[in-house]
Amino acid sequence: MAKFKKLPANGFMRLKDILAPRGPLPISRSTWWAGVKSGRYPSPIKLEPRITVWRAEDIQRLLDHGF
Repeated sequence: MAKFKKLPANGFMRLKDILAPRGPLPISRSTWWAGVKSGRYPSPIKLEPRITVWRAEDIQRLLDHGF
């Protein structure tokens, strides 16, 4: 498994910090967005038109339940 930094306990995460190689989820961007659309993965939050984030708590919950 690749090395990645520890997830924050709370706050927001960008997609680059969620997906491999930097993040814990070994899936592609297209697979992630398909999962978001289907409801399998958490919904994003738009901070600005070009800034999309996810709650760190939602990502941790996803990992805890075996994404």
